[in-house]
Amino acid sequence: MRHEIIMSGFGGQGVMLMGQIVTYAGMLEEKHVSWIPSYGPEMRGGTANCSVIITEGLPGSPMVEEPTAAVILNLPSLDKFEAAVRANGVLIVNSSLIDRAVNRQDIKVYRVPVNDIAIEMGNLKMANMVALGALIAATDAVEMEVLFTALAKKFASKPQIIEVNQPAIKRGYDYVKNNIA
Repeated sequence: MRHEIIMSGFGGQGVMLMGQIVTYAGMLEEKHVSWIPSYGPEMRGGTANCSVIITEGLPGSPMVEEPTAAVILNLPSLDKFEAAVRANGVLIVNSSLIDRAVNRQDIKVYRVPVNDIAIEMGNLKMANMVALGALIAATDAVEMEVLFTALAKKFASKPQIIEVNQPAIKRGYDYVKNNIA
């Protein structure tokens, strides 16, 4: 299976980290991967996105123009990428910050209150990990245990980060699996 994913939000929301971790998990599964960051002019507070490809075959071009999935953390990103998702694709929308409806009928939309879940868990900075868990539940792009391994390798010197982010990923995953038909 070939997964072409766009992750987008405000700078500082952890979009790049989400992309790095899922890309690393794809590498650990011995798949071919690419990760390309794109920053807005302001970095923190401006828009940022990254493109991720995870595939069993050769990735070809690393550019993602018609993603099979998109994780959208803010309204400007929804405005920019909603139309790009290919038919029958997946759109994860942060319903904590985005109240407008998605205009597409030909994609699977998951409205996940990622900020609210992260705040409920005690730290808004975990919102990106909640969104990452939702993405994995909706797409099966990588195995959950491999994703946890990638997280552990990324933060090997900071076990406290692993301890709080694994449950956040699991909460996002469970939200999609248990609350969205």
